[in-house]
Amino acid sequence: MEFLTDFGLFIAKTVTLVVAILVVVTVIASAAHKDRGDASEEGELKVRKLNEKYRKLREHLQAKLRSDSERKRWEKLLKKEAKAKLKEEKARLKKSGDEQPEERARVFVLDFDGDIKASDTDPLRRSITAVLSVADPERDEVVVRLESGGGMVHSYGLAAAQLDRIRAKGISLTACVDKVAASGGYMMACVADRIVASPFAILGSIGVVAQLPNFHRLLKKNDVDFEVLTAGEHKRTMTIFGENTEKGRAKFLEDLEDTHVLFKDYVSERRPGLDVSAVANGDIWFGRRALEVNLIDEIKTSDEYLIEACDRADVISVTYQRKRSLPEKLGLATSSALEHTVWRIIGAFRNQKIQ
Repeated sequence: MEFLTDFGLFIAKTVTLVVAILVVVTVIASAAHKDRGDASEEGELKVRKLNEKYRKLREHLQAKLRSDSERKRWEKLLKKEAKAKLKEEKARLKKSGDEQPEERARVFVLDFDGDIKASDTDPLRRSITAVLSVADPERDEVVVRLESGGGMVHSYGLAAAQLDRIRAKGISLTACVDKVAASGGYMMACVADRIVASPFAILGSIGVVAQLPNFHRLLKKNDVDFEVLTAGEHKRTMTIFGENTEKGRAKFLEDLEDTHVLFKDYVSERRPGLDVSAVANGDIWFGRRALEVNLIDEIKTSDEYLIEACDRADVISVTYQRKRSLPEKLGLATSSALEHTVWRIIGAFRNQKIQ
């Protein structure tokens, strides 16, 4: 009991302190930046060639495995080989009369990290717009590294529609799922021509859920009236404060069923080889099981896929990053610190329970 009391007091003090600091800092920062207008909405497109990233990782490790004298000879050899390769390419171009070297195929890598509102949709939209302006359907490919457990139907419907733009242009699209693409996340993944997932990634959850509390009996017990006034029979079918009717519940369930039908149709149109009736029951499957029921096409991590792609193409990461205001940066930092503190507390509590 003493431990639980101390534990509760510690949580209360920690949360109170963090919230107080967050409020004060946010107010100060907001006042300092109130005249910036919409400047915080500006962003920039960041482009990075992943071939170089993987090459540097390999060469860094190779260098560390050598002695000082061996490393110096090895580095000289690398420079010599690079010069010889450049000289050979120039000679080939001169002989053929071409002014530019033959362009390699390109693999454009996009990232989507989904929350319940699919907040990453706007950066994804901007990145896709940029890629579509330069991608060649004959040789290029788009890879989206997708992580999402789903969320709001309309939000993920829009996110999936952004990926549909890529398919509409005839550009090959691959979805890589390392952890989870469920519900709305799978709605996005199924747009791809090919879905690649790690062995224990979570996929599926092709279903629709809605849940809400109802405080009507509590209000009634305390003699509190709550009225819902609407114009239109189905303007409000369910309420959290008023009394829900069987007719309202029936209409709400009808809407859920219709949304589920639309979801299943969307998936079956994009993965015609999938038996939707067998998998659209809300269940989830881990990677290897998902492969057995044709929810995915291959077991492989995104790292494996992209490293292999480097042998045949220029692999280019494209990310649109909105410039965050100071209050947003401080809020994210505080949120991260709070999350870290909570997990440490949970870990300490688990250790105490084990002991």
